[in-house]
Amino acid sequence: MTSLLPAIGLMLLTPWVVLGTNALHSSKFSGPSVQLGHATVFGTRNGSVESFVGIPYAEPPIGDLRLRLPRLIESYHESFNATTYGHPCLQLSANSLGDFPPDVQQDLEPLLAAASASANVTQSEDCLYINIVRPKNVPVDAKLPVLFWIYGGSFTDGSNALLGYNGTAIVQRSIELNNPVIYVALNYRLHVFGFLGGKEIKDAGVSNLGLHDQRAALRWVHKFICPFGGDPSKVTVWGESAGAFSTFLHLYTNHGDTEGLFRGAIMSSGASVPTEDISEVQGTYDFVVDQVGCANATDTLACLRKAPTESLLAAAKTAPSDNTPFLPRVDGSFITIPPMHLPSKGKIADVPIIIGDVKDEGTLFAFGGLNSTADSDEFTNYVSRFLLPGATPADLNLLLDLYPSDPAAGSPFDTGDAVTFSPQYKRLAAVFGDWFFNGPRRLFLDHVSAKRTTYNFLSARSSFPGIGYFHASDLLNAYGPGDMTDYFIRFVHNLDPNGPSGVQWPKYNTSARLTLQFNDGSVPLNVTVDDQRKAGIQEVTRLALRFPL
Repeated sequence: MTSLLPAIGLMLLTPWVVLGTNALHSSKFSGPSVQLGHATVFGTRNGSVESFVGIPYAEPPIGDLRLRLPRLIESYHESFNATTYGHPCLQLSANSLGDFPPDVQQDLEPLLAAASASANVTQSEDCLYINIVRPKNVPVDAKLPVLFWIYGGSFTDGSNALLGYNGTAIVQRSIELNNPVIYVALNYRLHVFGFLGGKEIKDAGVSNLGLHDQRAALRWVHKFICPFGGDPSKVTVWGESAGAFSTFLHLYTNHGDTEGLFRGAIMSSGASVPTEDISEVQGTYDFVVDQVGCANATDTLACLRKAPTESLLAAAKTAPSDNTPFLPRVDGSFITIPPMHLPSKGKIADVPIIIGDVKDEGTLFAFGGLNSTADSDEFTNYVSRFLLPGATPADLNLLLDLYPSDPAAGSPFDTGDAVTFSPQYKRLAAVFGDWFFNGPRRLFLDHVSAKRTTYNFLSARSSFPGIGYFHASDLLNAYGPGDMTDYFIRFVHNLDPNGPSGVQWPKYNTSARLTLQFNDGSVPLNVTVDDQRKAGIQEVTRLALRFPL
């Protein structure tokens, strides 16, 4: 598994130099502006929406600050132009469109082009920037609720400069609903710069740096959102895929104490990850150290801080991927126990939560095993190598029974014998989606819904040939804007997704298991029961707890 969003690609100056370069005088600028301490920040206006992009929220993590905790910017002293997106963090972009069968690739190309469209900015280690989108002419004392977006991309790719994530349609829709919100999106460090593992990283207290970046950005919002007209006590964290896994971890870190940084959470396609201690990926640390020429250094971590950026990036791209090395893992501080054990043993933040998946979470990922799962034996070997490392064929007997080779039982679901790119493709797609997405979501709901307000959704909207309702297809609705946008906006505003009319989204409980489903066709919304493949998901979750990555 090389990417949590493979098909869509979600996928060296200090800020003080940048601020000086972009410094403006208010007498020469007619756009919107915000006062941050002694500095005036200038943005842009587009109709009823204003944007302030590329604002540095932490000191650049370069030089000696590489592989260290983020240092939040506490004050601004020089006016600057916030009209150009900040640098995206360095990406792996490991996936190739060549992984897809030609007919699937052809059908996806228009969507891929739109989804990967990005602002014309270069990648850099200097990437800790934040964007803010708000309704126009917001007074300082407006106290608008805030939607805080964390992008996906396998913790190896993604940025807030992707144009599809710019948030303007969400803010515009919130104005139309008379529930205005402010949209905030951050960048956070990725792969070797943000999620390097190993004993040396753990001992130095610099693990899961991308999560610390996110937390620092939340602290920035708490400190600075008021001048933009936002209310720091009304922040909802929303993430998709890797962003949803991140959101899950923010619910549990600090023993569930939010520090007043957020009051609600939305998790789209992601909950706990099946990982354990960060020392389990010591091999990746040693590989990177060797590749950049630090193997003989007395202090290898200090050596990594001085290594050329290009060498570190090259090492990250060639690191063995069997154990998916760049995932959040237990470090004893931000994550104290294996994430899949947090729902049953951890203390969760006291906030309401929306969580959901798409119908065919695993189809995109199954193409990675297309050429190595020709028969049932190869399928078993693939699962025990990449999904459930260490599991024997005997351990998988029940799983194989519950997820048969019959294409009609596989994903894309409800497509019969069609879409059989290989004899085991649909079987692998079903197992992958339930192992990494549906299983952790159900595990979370089983343990949390009795003590926290939770809303569950399933997206069966925007099907594509060959891959069905694929991973991230719900974002076409959420960012559309669509009816999912409306539910999310009301949740951000009122901590309740329901309006005075329309289909009412019931709270989730483990007895009724009621779920809001977004559909194609004549019935776009309905309330259904979340019980698909119940026995199979229970078994794959049991195995994931036993055989983590």
